[in-house]
Amino acid sequence: MPTSWLYGNRTLEILRAAEEGRYGVTAAIVYNIEHLIAFIGAAETKKAPFIILFFPWAVTFSDGLLIRCAADAARRASVPISVHLDHAQDENQIKYIADHREDLPFDSIMIDMSHYEKVENLAKTKELVQYLHERGIATEAEPGRIEGGEDGVGDTALNDLKGMETTAAEAEEFINTGVDMLAPAFGNIHGDYPPAGPQLDFDRLAEIRRVCRQRDVRLVLHGTNGFEDDLMQRCIHGGMTKLNVNQLVLEDYLGHLGTSAGKLPLTEFMEQGVDRVRRRVEWLIDVSGSAGKGSY
Repeated sequence: MPTSWLYGNRTLEILRAAEEGRYGVTAAIVYNIEHLIAFIGAAETKKAPFIILFFPWAVTFSDGLLIRCAADAARRASVPISVHLDHAQDENQIKYIADHREDLPFDSIMIDMSHYEKVENLAKTKELVQYLHERGIATEAEPGRIEGGEDGVGDTALNDLKGMETTAAEAEEFINTGVDMLAPAFGNIHGDYPPAGPQLDFDRLAEIRRVCRQRDVRLVLHGTNGFEDDLMQRCIHGGMTKLNVNQLVLEDYLGHLGTSAGKLPLTEFMEQGVDRVRRRVEWLIDVSGSAGKGSY
C-alpha cells in the first residue's frame, strides 16, 4: 500500500499539504549552484514550499557534491523544501543511492522503468519501491509512457501518443506497487510540443485522479514546456500537486548565457543569472498558488 505511514518524509509532507490546500508545488531541475541559490531565494521570498529536482547526471557529474549542497540548503531554508531525484532509470544506481543517504540525501526518487514492457516495469518498480521505503525514501513512478526527451530522459519518437497514455486501470496497477506519487501520461510529452501545442485529455486525468485519491497517492505533472498560466492552473485543478519544470525556468537563464558570457565580470554575470532564474521561479510559484503556503 502507499506509504501514508512514511511520516516525516519531506516530499510527502509538502505534497499532502498541497493536496489539502488545492495548490501546486513547483519542482525544478538544478544544474548548477546558481540555480540552487535562485530556487531557495525565490521560495523564501514567496514563502512557498518547493521541491528541488536533480537528474541522475548530477549524481555522477559532481560526485554528489551538488546534491549535498541542495540538502544542506533545504535544511537551512525558512520554508519546506525537499530534494528529489527525477527519472532514475538505473536500478543499481537507485539502490546505491538508497544505501548511501549520508552522501546522497534524497527525500524521494522517481523510479523510471518505463523503458521496459509493462509487466517488467511493474515488477521492477515494486521491488525498488520496497527497497526505498525500507530506507525512508518516498517514490514516484510513470505509468504509460510520457513521450519525448530532455536532459536526463531517454529520447523516444513522438508517435502513437494515444497508445501510450495512462488508463485508470494502469494507474491502479502502479499504485499496487506501493508507489507514493504517479506521473500519468495524458497527452503531455517531455521536451517541446508540436506547433499545435499541448493537447491534454482532462477526462482521462479525472479518471486517474479518482483512483489515486482512493489510495492516498499524489499526482505529478511532467512535460510542462511552453505551458501558459491557465493551462498549468487547469492541471492543478485536475489534481496535480507536484509540477515538474525545466525549460520554463531555463529560458531566460539560457538567453542570459548566450548574450552576456564574456561581456561582464564573472561575479556580475553569475549574479545576473541567479536573478533571471529567481524571477522565473517566483512567477511559477504565483501561478501554482503556493505563495504564502510555506508552512505545514
